[in-house]
Amino acid sequence: MLIASTSEVYGKSQKFPFSEEDDLVIGPPDKGRWSYACSKAIDEFLALAYWREKKLPAIVVRLFNTVGPRQTGQYGMVVPTFVRQAMAGETLTVFGDGRQSRCFGWVGDVVQAMIALVKNPNGPGKVFNVGSDEEITILELAERVKRVTSSESRIGLIPYHQAYESGFEDMSRRIPDLSRIRHLIGYQPTKTLDEILLAIAVPLRDRFPVSHVDEHVSRHQLEASTD
Repeated sequence: MLIASTSEVYGKSQKFPFSEEDDLVIGPPDKGRWSYACSKAIDEFLALAYWREKKLPAIVVRLFNTVGPRQTGQYGMVVPTFVRQAMAGETLTVFGDGRQSRCFGWVGDVVQAMIALVKNPNGPGKVFNVGSDEEITILELAERVKRVTSSESRIGLIPYHQAYESGFEDMSRRIPDLSRIRHLIGYQPTKTLDEILLAIAVPLRDRFPVSHVDEHVSRHQLEASTD
C-alpha cells in the first residue's frame, strides 16, 4: 500500500530542510488551511499502525509540489498557473509578498521513485520525502517563468487576505531532506527547474500563438525536454 501524503504535514516547522523524523507543527483548527495537512497525517498514522500490527506492507511518501505537462491550475497549482498566465500575456498573480519558497519535483522522477519504493523490500513501514530540493521563492519563480517563456507579462502581488480567508497562514519554506530516499533507492532529480518549466510550456505553444518560448532554445531541445 502506497500512501500519497504531502509536505503540508510539516506545517509551521522552522527546522529546515524537513526530515521524515521531524516533529509536525500543525496550526490551530480555526485556520481551515491546516485541515488538509491533518487529514494526510491521519492517513500516515493509520498506514503505519497497520504495518506494525498487521504487517500490511505500507509505505508513506510525502510529495513536495509535483509538477509536469498537462497539469492544470484549477486547485491552486502555482507552476501551471504562472506558465499559462505568462504565455497568455496575463499578469502573474503572486500571493503574499512572494518570499515564501517551494521546491518543485518533476512528475517523471516522482513516479519512478514511487515504483522503486514499492518494489524495494526495505520500503514498508517508512516515510519518504519525494521531490526536488532545488528551492526557489514564488516571486523568483514568477521571474523565471517570464524568462523561460520570453513573456512580457507583469507580476502582481495579491495580499493573502484578498486571496484567502482573513488570518490565512502559510508555510514560509518547504524544502525536503532527501537523504533517506537517496540512501534506499539512489533517488536523484533528473531535471532542473528551467527544464521542468520548458516541458510544461512547450505543449501550450499552439494554444497561445502570440507567446513564444525562449528563442535561444532550439525546437529540438524543446521537444526533447518533454521526453
